[in-house]
Amino acid sequence: MQKIYFVRAEWDDEARVWVATSDDVPGLVTEAETMELLFSKLEIMVPELLAANGYPDKNEISYEVLARKFSVTPAASIS
Repeated sequence: MQKIYFVRAEWDDEARVWVATSDDVPGLVTEAETMELLFSKLEIMVPELLAANGYPDKNEISYEVLARKFSVTPAASIS
């Protein structure tokens, strides 16, 4: 069974970007303004970083992205 690499993406409200990191992909730290841009960057960075760290060559690399964004919104007022 092929290993699935895990990537975390968290919204940085102050910087207004998604920040991706991973314990499974050494050296992975990147950011992007949208999830679409983040995924585009990950498609390039994940294989390059795994290759640079000596992980076995494979035709495909599977990775899962878990995104988290905390929000605060006013409560609805009930009359």
